[in-house]
Amino acid sequence: MKKKKGNGYAKYGYLFTLPFTIAYCIFSLYPTLYTAVIGFTDLKGIGKTDFHFLEHPFDNFVTILNSPTFQTAFKNTLMMWVLNFIPQILLALVLAAWFTDRRFKVPGAGAFKVMFYMPNIITAATVAILFNALFGYPMGPVNDLLTRFGILSAPYNFLVKKNIARGIIIFIQTWMWYGYTMIILTSGILGISPDIFEAAEVDGANGRQTFFYVTLPNIRTILLFTLVTSLIGGLNMFDIPFLFLIGGPDNATLTTNVFIRNQAFAGSYMYNRAAAASMIVFVVICAASAVLFYALRDREEEKLQKIIRKQEKEQRRKMRQQQAAGNR
Repeated sequence: MKKKKGNGYAKYGYLFTLPFTIAYCIFSLYPTLYTAVIGFTDLKGIGKTDFHFLEHPFDNFVTILNSPTFQTAFKNTLMMWVLNFIPQILLALVLAAWFTDRRFKVPGAGAFKVMFYMPNIITAATVAILFNALFGYPMGPVNDLLTRFGILSAPYNFLVKKNIARGIIIFIQTWMWYGYTMIILTSGILGISPDIFEAAEVDGANGRQTFFYVTLPNIRTILLFTLVTSLIGGLNMFDIPFLFLIGGPDNATLTTNVFIRNQAFAGSYMYNRAAAASMIVFVVICAASAVLFYALRDREEEKLQKIIRKQEKEQRRKMRQQQAAGNR
């Protein structure tokens, strides 16, 4: 009997993914590999395309790691990410819990969600211009209000103070991204089975106990996703620090991506050092993400999988013994 040929639906899936695969290889994979390569070369200078591999391949990486400017940029980036992520995730968790609480209905919840998410869809250039205007010196809305109400006796140049400049960028990053984080967490909470919440209510759990002992454990995967994506975005922070103050004052808001941009597209156009700095940041992100995945793994699921594997191994051992006994 002739074997019935399959429909071959899989080929259509490959065809549909082909445009993305080609675009990814051209615009993402190739630039990444090329960046990794030129980090080991002497490529620098605008318009130059030829390069030679260094006699000591890691010279660019050593130079970048020993650079005080890069060290400052990395510390700034890490500090600004941590200080904007903590209030961002806390605020997002509170709002997500508020919108999904079964005990009461929030009037106009949809409108609130749109309002909280709105800053995320405003372009970074617009936000940078807005806050530059707000804190303008000597004329600006903030200075005008503070002098009008007698808080300041004269206009104050906020943007030349390191801590104030960092604080403004931290606030901007929190303000722009807490709504996005809230939406992600809300979708995660809504994905939890209602039966679990009903069981908690029957057992007499209050709102606080439900949140800490039911909601948080069940959105661990969503929290991991949020943390990792925020880490990647935070260590790649560029648009607001660059457009707002171009890394100033005195490198107080200089981030690693602004440093990389300055290495590649300013001064002597040292593409090799910019590539080396990019790969260092890439390795740091990969290592930090791996640590987060390991730290936030589902230990109960891991234990269950170990038990299942142990049982399967024991079952195979018994089957082999039975086969050996039958052969005798």
